[in-house]
Amino acid sequence: MPFDLKKYKSIVFDCDGVVLDSNAVKTHAYFRTAKNLGATDSQAQALVDYHVRLGGISRYHKFDYYLREILSHEATPAAVQILLDAFSRELEDGLLHCAIAPGLAALRAATPQANWMILSGGDQEEIRQLFARRDLASLFDGGLFGSPDNKDTVLAREKAGGNVTMPALFIGDSQYDYQAASRAGLDFVFLSDWTEVADWQAYCQSQQIEVLPNLAALLN
Repeated sequence: MPFDLKKYKSIVFDCDGVVLDSNAVKTHAYFRTAKNLGATDSQAQALVDYHVRLGGISRYHKFDYYLREILSHEATPAAVQILLDAFSRELEDGLLHCAIAPGLAALRAATPQANWMILSGGDQEEIRQLFARRDLASLFDGGLFGSPDNKDTVLAREKAGGNVTMPALFIGDSQYDYQAASRAGLDFVFLSDWTEVADWQAYCQSQQIEVLPNLAALLN
């Protein structure tokens, strides 16, 4: 076992690509959102490329970038909200039906001493509604957190408030997940099965990051 799971008082999970097989769902939703609101294929693909490159970063930031840098428009709150609303509509069905990570319930049973927390780049209210509808919310007694707050902000706040207690483990599938975990002093494991990071092998090797294929592998 690469990790002594019993030692952790808190376990923090990214959502997309870790708990849910939803990375491809969100990538497709970015493309469709842009196209439905009048983008060319190249503009929509530029948004997708930026999204994949910045895995784990809030959609608020990505749509702000899309408006300013790809469309050369002013990123007003109203303009960003139009994109956010359209994106949420595109996502809903895919998130309700994508696969849940095998081994999730067994991992919960194996770590009764740890509080569990979701920390996603996705919209916080959307995640809370989704996890309630999919009967997953009760597993995460430490709460479900997402954007518009970024992961650094949430980790700092939840550590200060005693919700994330050390030693703690962060389980993610992006470079930003690793960086946020490192800045907060959490141990980290990278899950590779569903990641969209193109060069994850080289990145994880260069940073000496522990890699496992999926959540079930934590129990092996």
